[in-house]
Amino acid sequence: MRRPARSTVTVAILLLAASRLAGQQPHLDKNDMPMPPNGRWPMHDPTRPQPRVVIPAPAPAEPVAAPTDATVLLGARDDLTAWQTLDGRPATWRMSNGVVEVGGGDIRTRQEFTDFQLHVEFATPADVRGDGQGRGNSGVYLLGAFEIEILDSYRNPTYPDGQAAAMYGQYPPLVNASRLPGEWQTYDITFTAPRFEGASLVKPAIVTVLHNGVLVHNATAFWGPTAHATLLPYNPNVTRGPITLQDHGNPVRFRNIWIRPVADYDEP
Repeated sequence: MRRPARSTVTVAILLLAASRLAGQQPHLDKNDMPMPPNGRWPMHDPTRPQPRVVIPAPAPAEPVAAPTDATVLLGARDDLTAWQTLDGRPATWRMSNGVVEVGGGDIRTRQEFTDFQLHVEFATPADVRGDGQGRGNSGVYLLGAFEIEILDSYRNPTYPDGQAAAMYGQYPPLVNASRLPGEWQTYDITFTAPRFEGASLVKPAIVTVLHNGVLVHNATAFWGPTAHATLLPYNPNVTRGPITLQDHGNPVRFRNIWIRPVADYDEP
């Protein structure tokens, strides 16, 4: 697969980021929302059934150790050199004892990826403020374009395709496996990038997600890049890209982020 020029990927990511600046509002008129391809529920429909709540295992006392072949993006040392702002400046989020707190705009990895296994640990604020989309909001963007939502979804109803672990604006999680505010939580994500032949989509992006060890998406296809109240088409230039962490104005914390590239069976 041809790797797109960095300038093209960067422009695409900045455009996607701009499409998110309109915000993710908690109160929406479903009649104004786009109807997704499956035609079942309008995007961000607040009347859509809420995912069933399940209680996950207790939060780990220590970060989950990375396997030996993983690239550590956020580790025990106070080191953000693997990260930069969307426009390429050094990341400036506050970091202490291996924990970084959101603040100062979205950040993205300097390295770009295609197919991978990704481990992320995060905690929404223990001091609960706001509700709906205004409570513990952040996100993890795969290739800088496909968001797995971060939200404090512990006893915090919102539109289901915008709650914690949702494929934002597309699919709610199969269940709500959120821990209490302030507790460490995990996402374990397996992602396969979209494939194109020229400008034609051959295979969509596929994701499997475990939230706190509970399966919430099972080899599910994205309809395209994610955005608020918008259905975006696939872009043949976005087949490779960074991991992006969203600054949505809430002091969400992150620690222990690592990634393992996954090769196709015909790429030993």
